[in-house]
Amino acid sequence: MFYDIREVDISSFTITLEDGAVEKPKIVNIKSKCFRVLKNGFWGVFIGDVKDDEGLREAERNVVARGDSEVERSTSRGKYEMKPKIPPWDVDVEEKIAMLKDLHKSLKVRSAKISYMENIKKFYYRDSDGSEVEYTVPRLGISIVAIEKGKTLQFLSKRLMKVGGFEKLKEVFKLTEEINEILPKLVDARSPPAGEMNVLMDSKLAGVFIHEAFGHAAEADHVLQGSSILSGKIGETIAGKNVTIVDDPTIEEFGFFPFDDEGVKAERKILVENGILKSYLHSRETAKKLKGKPGNARSEGIDFPIVRMSNTFLMPGDYRFDELLELCRNGVYLIGSKGGETNPATGYFHFSAQYGYIIRNGEISEMIRDVGLMGYLEILNNIKIGRNLNFDPGFCGKASQTVPVADGSPEILCRAKVGGE
Repeated sequence: MFYDIREVDISSFTITLEDGAVEKPKIVNIKSKCFRVLKNGFWGVFIGDVKDDEGLREAERNVVARGDSEVERSTSRGKYEMKPKIPPWDVDVEEKIAMLKDLHKSLKVRSAKISYMENIKKFYYRDSDGSEVEYTVPRLGISIVAIEKGKTLQFLSKRLMKVGGFEKLKEVFKLTEEINEILPKLVDARSPPAGEMNVLMDSKLAGVFIHEAFGHAAEADHVLQGSSILSGKIGETIAGKNVTIVDDPTIEEFGFFPFDDEGVKAERKILVENGILKSYLHSRETAKKLKGKPGNARSEGIDFPIVRMSNTFLMPGDYRFDELLELCRNGVYLIGSKGGETNPATGYFHFSAQYGYIIRNGEISEMIRDVGLMGYLEILNNIKIGRNLNFDPGFCGKASQTVPVADGSPEILCRAKVGGE
């Protein structure tokens, strides 16, 4: 029999400013324990703030069948506390509201919604194999959605989200500068061309592509379910030799964690190396079944941990941005992402860029709006990769759970289908 106990104490605080009006600040505190017992190949789970003996008894009582679940045994011990220079909880609420109002004043748009969030997660874990870990990690961020109308009605979103303290927001006014520069032009931008063409993706859109089109297919639960195009391809070439993809929760980006939600010490994992698929992302259970390495089980609060990404990124290449433009010659330069959909089973993706530009004769030309990008994961077989790695933070949803992540990539040049949204 295997068991583990998780205790989670999360305090979160949010403020929203919509068109200059402050909504009531929201404070949420979550404190609970989750007990899991694996017996006869079946999980029993109990959630409640009770003593360990009682919680484990209740979890074992919920083992109501036999199954085929096993776990990779891995023992970790340790304690980690991230100490920010300026703890967000020590900054007065009025100062936070004043910052949001200053951001709003600096915007030159018709309408805007600005949100501030902070949370601190305290995590404690122990199991029947002797693991005992704990950590404290604060997160905070600002997100802005701005709306303007010209020939068309358009919105533009920007965000800055980090692990750490209030000092990480010192460059937040760059968000409003970018909105003021781009949005008035975007409302009068032309429609995109359609068809297969050369596509230069900026680092944010390329990062979303790596996360969505590749990353989810590399999650081992999808592999076991037969819903991943990467199933059975460990050791095979799935991309060009210049492609190396990494998932690294130890980098202090938004997807950072020192231990996963099954108590396994966080480690950098090379998923693709020089085009060859080296590894999937694993929980203890998928690692046991596929002979992999655990460490990527994550949960929202005290939900059941499932396989998730952390900071997932494409390693930089050799090309300067001007060289990529010249190689593109004629095509489009697409910037940012408004979301989209992917199918891990087929490798198909369809994203919407926030905006873009026509590229003519290796030079950036007029702006385009409402751009859709479509293709398959196989475009990784022939891409040219820039030098400058940047990360874009966000929240990733899967199986009704949401966790913080970061996507990373340099600019990439590929061939794909473009059209309207």
